[in-house]
Amino acid sequence: SAFRAAILGFSMAGVAANTFRVKFEVETPDGPDEFVIRAHEDWAPNGAARFRELVQAQFYDDTRFFRVIPSFMVQFGLSGTPEKNAEWRAKTIQDDPVKESNKPGYITFAKTGAPNSRTTQLFINYVDNARLDGMGFAPFGEVEGDGMSVVRKIFNCGERPNQATIQAQGNTYLDADFPKLSKIIRATIVPLGKDEP
Repeated sequence: SAFRAAILGFSMAGVAANTFRVKFEVETPDGPDEFVIRAHEDWAPNGAARFRELVQAQFYDDTRFFRVIPSFMVQFGLSGTPEKNAEWRAKTIQDDPVKESNKPGYITFAKTGAPNSRTTQLFINYVDNARLDGMGFAPFGEVEGDGMSVVRKIFNCGERPNQATIQAQGNTYLDADFPKLSKIIRATIVPLGKDEP
């Protein structure tokens, strides 16, 4: 049963059940690189669970960073495949209380002004965006180590790519009109370090 699987999953992972790591293999103007996100389920349980679900579904593989504001944040999380966008757009998740602030390097789901509107889009804060906390943007993880040095290399496309067109046409539109966009090659769950809880 799902209940038994949940208990089994927890007992196998032990203390680490509330933390997991996702490696993003990316391509920036400087070439191939990678960074790791450490997700904390206790920060925003619904957000962390959806992030894990999307990574396991390979949703972020072969996608683009389509909104980049160096004084604010970098946004991604629309599929290069229109059918995937249509499938996931209806799968909203419940809001999480904001427990952590939107600090530099913290990752958060994007949402509309409506309640419970998070789906697949994410952003990584480039600066201290504490003003977002009161608007219900709940961080669920952080970029590990010096990973922000890679995140800061993401091609600055501003806000020119049109999100509705990405939803409808995916990478066909982005690769034709914005060939310099930085890419996520793949995102995969990776083990916790040997010395970590």
